[in-house]
Amino acid sequence: QVQLVESGGGLVQPGGSLRLSCAASGFTLDYYAIGWFRQAPGKEREGVSCISSSASSTFYVDSVKGRFTISRDNAKNTMYLQMNSLKPEDTGVFYCAARHHTCGDFRSGRGYDYWGQGTQVTVSS
Repeated sequence: QVQLVESGGGLVQPGGSLRLSCAASGFTLDYYAIGWFRQAPGKEREGVSCISSSASSTFYVDSVKGRFTISRDNAKNTMYLQMNSLKPEDTGVFYCAARHHTCGDFRSGRGYDYWGQGTQVTVSS
């Protein structure tokens, strides 16, 4: 069964850090780009970061540049999103998703074949 499972979310104070993980089962991530998407309360889902299958390309939405770092460990079939200097506006459900080889239009999420169930991130004092 093909599955992506996110973990690492939680409640953190502004300025704090979290590391999200996305573990794949039932398929290998080697040939897939992985994107992280965020859905804030009452808003549409948006792509925040993506890493290509080869890890040669990474993309970030402007609002997270310099604060978030995406990475992957193909040996563990897992990818990560390190989030530093978190802000209240980062609050939302974070999803990972897989797309063949390239990130494509990661902002929209179009063309992503597999999605996780999401993990809640809440940034609040």
